[in-house]
Amino acid sequence: MAMAEERDPSLAAAVPVRRPVRTAPPRPRTRGRSGVRKVRRTAALLVVAALIATGGATVPEPSAPGWSSPGLIGGGGWPFAGVPLSPEQAEGAAYLPDSSVVRLEDGRIRLIPAGGDTPVTVDADDPRVDTAVRSDNLWLAQGTIPTGGMGAAYRDMAARALLDLRLLTRPNGASLASWYTKWRYCWPRDSAFTVAAFTVTGHPSEARRVLRFLARAQSGSGMWAARYNADGTAVADGRRAQLDSLGWVLWAAWFYRVQAGSPDDLPDLWPMVRRAADHLARSLDAEGLPPASSDYWERDPLREQDPRRPTLGVVGPVLAGLRAAADLARLRGETGRTSAWESAAQRVSDAVARQFAPYGYPRSPVPGGLMDTSVTFLAPPFAPADAEITAAIADAARRQALPNGGVLPGERWSGSTDVAWTPETALFGLSSAASGRTDEALDRLSWLAAHRTSLGVLPEKVGPTGKPAGPAPLGWTASLVLLTLSALERPLPIP
Repeated sequence: MAMAEERDPSLAAAVPVRRPVRTAPPRPRTRGRSGVRKVRRTAALLVVAALIATGGATVPEPSAPGWSSPGLIGGGGWPFAGVPLSPEQAEGAAYLPDSSVVRLEDGRIRLIPAGGDTPVTVDADDPRVDTAVRSDNLWLAQGTIPTGGMGAAYRDMAARALLDLRLLTRPNGASLASWYTKWRYCWPRDSAFTVAAFTVTGHPSEARRVLRFLARAQSGSGMWAARYNADGTAVADGRRAQLDSLGWVLWAAWFYRVQAGSPDDLPDLWPMVRRAADHLARSLDAEGLPPASSDYWERDPLREQDPRRPTLGVVGPVLAGLRAAADLARLRGETGRTSAWESAAQRVSDAVARQFAPYGYPRSPVPGGLMDTSVTFLAPPFAPADAEITAAIADAARRQALPNGGVLPGERWSGSTDVAWTPETALFGLSSAASGRTDEALDRLSWLAAHRTSLGVLPEKVGPTGKPAGPAPLGWTASLVLLTLSALERPLPIP
C-alpha cells in the first residue's frame, strides 16, 4: 500500500458520523474502560488533496459526498464480490453476524447474490440472505478466528478483518489494498501480509492463491512492479520497483510453507523464491547493503536523510527475506543455495550492526537519524529478539506517538502531523505481541478496535479527534491485526 506523504492538511479531518464510534473492547486483565462515544454524521465534502509526486494513494475520491468508505457489501458463493456501501446506506446499517451481508436501517438486506457482482436490496426473509450468511459463516468456521486469548473482546474485529480480506482478494489471487480508486491495486508488500494472515487463521487455499498470483506477476529478473491492477498487469505510472517487496514475499512464502504448506507446495513456489532471493543476494554492495530504493513509504530515496544508502524499511525486509529463502532452500535440499543465501543474510545482518546500530536503528543510518516504524522489521516475528532493538522500538513508538493514541509513520513526518496511521500502530502491536509484551499489544489492539468505522471496519487513518479517515477496509491493517491476535495465542515462527 502506498504510504506517500500528504500535501493537504484537509486529509487530517474525517467527516463526522451519525453513528457511535466503536469503543475499545474491555481489557479483562487490566484497568476497566467503558463508555460509548456519541458522534453525529453531517453532510460534507472532502476537499480534494493535491496529487502527490509519488502518485500517493492518500487522495480521497473527488467530489465524493461525506466519508466514502465505511465498508464493503458481499455475498456468499463463488466468486466473492465486494462493492462499497454508500455513506447514505451506512446510516443505521450493520453487518449480520460473521458475514458481509448488511442490514440497512429500514430492516431490508443489502447483499450480492452468489455468482453475481451487482448488489441487491431484498427483504430479510429472502432465501438469498440465509444462503449468503451461511456461506460466510461456513468459511470462517473452516479456519480459526483469533481472539488474542481475550475471549469475545476482539472476536468481532478479527472476524470482520478476515471477511474483509476475503472480499479484497480476487479469484485470480490479486489481493487489493482496498476497493477505492487509488487503493484498488495489488501491492506485493500488502499481499505478503495477506498471505500470512490467511495462513495463520487456517485458510491455506486463499494464501496459496495469493502466492500464485505473485509468482505469475514476477519478472524474470526476480523483481515485482510497485503495484498491479486486479487483472495482474503492472501499473505503468512511473513508480520504480520497490526492493522491500522481494523480502516480504520471500518471508510470506516461507511463513506459508512452515505454518500450513506441505512439501508438495514447494515445487510450485520454488521458481519465484529462487529468482527473488538470487536477485537480493546479487544486489548487495561491498558493505553488505542492498541499493537505495523506495520502501513502504513509497518515497524517492533522494529525499531520505542518506540518499546513498537504503532505509531500514528496505534493509529489514531484505534480511528477513534472505533468511526465509535460505530455510526454504534447506527444506528443498538445495545445499548450494542454502549456503549462498545464508551468507548473503549474514552480510546484511553485519551491515545492520555496523551501519544502523550505532545510531539507535533509525530510518537512515546517519547521526541523528529519524526513527520510523520499520525498526519493528528487525524484531519478532521477522527476526530474533534483541534487547537493543527492543529499546529502539520503544524509542520509536515514543517519538511517533500522537495525542489521539495512534502513531505517525515516522518521526518528523512531513504529512499531516496529527493523523495516526493504523498500519503503523498495528505494526507496533504485532512487535509487542510477538515479543511477549502482552499489555502493550492489548493497548494497541484496544485502540484499533475503538477507532473502527460504524460498521466495525478497520480504516487506514484516524484523525485528531478520533474519527476514522482514509479508505476502509484497509487490507494491510486487517492482516496485521489478525497476526497480532494470533501471536498472543501462540508464538509465530521467526526466520
